[in-house]
Amino acid sequence: MKVVVDYDLCEANAVCMRLAPDIFKVDDKDTLHILQERPSEACRAKVTEAVRRCPRQALSIVED
Repeated sequence: MKVVVDYDLCEANAVCMRLAPDIFKVDDKDTLHILQERPSEACRAKVTEAVRRCPRQALSIVED
């Protein structure tokens, strides 16, 4: 699994960071960073929830 962000859509609302802070981080300049581009399978549930709840639908999961 690979986490992908569409920066043209992302507004750095930090919903993803609240749901999965070990995967996503929004910095002081309101820029989203993917901390683990390929998180472990153990993180799938929280990453999927973060993708689902993104207000701008800027996140996606790509299967390897």
